[in-house]
Amino acid sequence: MGQASIGEILKDKEREQMNKLISTHKNIAEIKAGEKIESFYLIKSFEVKKTTAGKQYIDLNIVDKTGEVNAKIWEYSNDTEKIVADSSIVKIRGEVLEWSGSKQVKVNKIRGVLPVDNVKIAELIPSAPVESCDMLNTIRMYASKIKDKQIKLLVHNILDKYNNKLLYYPAAKKNHHSYMGGLLYHTMRMLQLGEKLGLVYTFLNMDYIYAGVLLHDICKIIEMDSDEYGVVSDYTMEGKLLGHIIQGVKEIEIEGEKIELDREKSIILQHMVLSHHYEPEFGSPKKPMTPEAEILHFLDIIDARMFDFEHALEGVEPGAFTDKIWLLDNRNLYKATTENK
Repeated sequence: MGQASIGEILKDKEREQMNKLISTHKNIAEIKAGEKIESFYLIKSFEVKKTTAGKQYIDLNIVDKTGEVNAKIWEYSNDTEKIVADSSIVKIRGEVLEWSGSKQVKVNKIRGVLPVDNVKIAELIPSAPVESCDMLNTIRMYASKIKDKQIKLLVHNILDKYNNKLLYYPAAKKNHHSYMGGLLYHTMRMLQLGEKLGLVYTFLNMDYIYAGVLLHDICKIIEMDSDEYGVVSDYTMEGKLLGHIIQGVKEIEIEGEKIELDREKSIILQHMVLSHHYEPEFGSPKKPMTPEAEILHFLDIIDARMFDFEHALEGVEPGAFTDKIWLLDNRNLYKATTENK
């Protein structure tokens, strides 16, 4: 046999390096404690912190299309902080550990993305499983179901006001539906569920149900500062000082006055937004005092909880338990072996 050419040797080395990279590349939903990883991720948030010994480190949350995980850069330097601060997408080499029942990535090396990497950001962005334009059309359809002309006009006017941002805004910075299009997805599923409950509890005023769902979280768009990828950098000044509930109440009051909305209708809708978190410690100074307000609260809770269950069980083998889920009171969830038909 003839001696291999330099070109063939280089190709073999490239192939070997590529196979090595593929073997260490893991989607976040797939990673397991004890594994090494080397891949590109989107930085969702980061903070420079100190250990009990006073040593600085970088705490960051990284995401891809499949999920989110916490990571730590224990070897702090100004250069490393600059990389994290200046880069939306980074390449991370590290190892997966387990801490307090949850997965965590120890970052050994990190760098910003380079043009030669040819990384497509759309492949890293967590987003709703339905196209934003389709979801927006769906919630507009539900707004059109409102029979009361004044309430319908109010809802359409407010939707028009935030139309473009609705296409990408998340429903939260960290918790449920905290991805691109999450606010639309959360609203759409609550509308679908509310419609079904209206078939059972026929005494409900569905105009208030639909309007309450459509307006209850709309001012999260004012509360949070999100980029076009649904990544929230921080809460706005208004968000920190007032929050989306108070802002939502103001929105109904201001927009209602413009169309001379009947006072009782305005107050009932404001009450629904004000009370949908149910408890004062969660931002609601009043508990629901109408059946529609009560239903709105439970629609919100059900969809948020089901999101947490669905998200936590993704990537879990049937017959296995999840890590402890902090959002669900540190419960370990079980994935049944029975196939979901």
